[in-house]
Amino acid sequence: MFTPVRTRRTFEEAAEQIADGVRSGRLRVGDRLPGERTLAAQMEISRPTLREAVKVLVTAGVLEVQRGADAGMYVATDVVPADLVRERADLRLGEVAAVLEARRLVEPGVARLAAQRAQPADLAAIERSIDAMRKIVAAGYGPSDEDRFLHLDVQFHLALARASGNPTVERLMRMLFRELEIARDMAMHEPLVPEWTIRVHQETLAAVADGDPATIDEVMDRHIGRMENTWAEEAH
Repeated sequence: MFTPVRTRRTFEEAAEQIADGVRSGRLRVGDRLPGERTLAAQMEISRPTLREAVKVLVTAGVLEVQRGADAGMYVATDVVPADLVRERADLRLGEVAAVLEARRLVEPGVARLAAQRAQPADLAAIERSIDAMRKIVAAGYGPSDEDRFLHLDVQFHLALARASGNPTVERLMRMLFRELEIARDMAMHEPLVPEWTIRVHQETLAAVADGDPATIDEVMDRHIGRMENTWAEEAH
């Protein structure tokens, strides 16, 4: 019933596939959808993207998520609002734009602070996240690796925040990256992004270890700017 998502508006198409199944009668009230891991694999999207799609449909009352012995995603109604996905997508675009703006204000400062305070153990932790990414790419990066790669990307940025020596900064970065899950996932669908991500992570680490503020700002501008550009294209 479900097919690989091929457009860059990944969570929208994922939600539309499920909604179309309900509209067409292929999915009926009470039907249980495949589990999250299985459904994400069928659509060839990451689980964070699928969760966003499901959230849209749960909010509209199309799906319900049950816990306990019968845990799973179930069809709750056979009535799907015509503009459901588009309305939520427009809202999400605004939300992500705000978080990207906040990241632009915060993360370069985090990197500069890390350059002043990072200990050898902090730099080693950042390097380990990069090494783990390299291993994934060397083994042949595919759709099934997206969740792990995204997780390692978060690890890198949180390790950078931890190197600042400020627990409040680390908590702030955790919040920002939770909000950016979907934007990051969409960016990862661009060709060669895993290789680019590894390279810019290594350049970021080198700049922090070197401690030159101008180099840090230049690298962070490219690091953050890649996602901002991708999202600007996604939003239009």
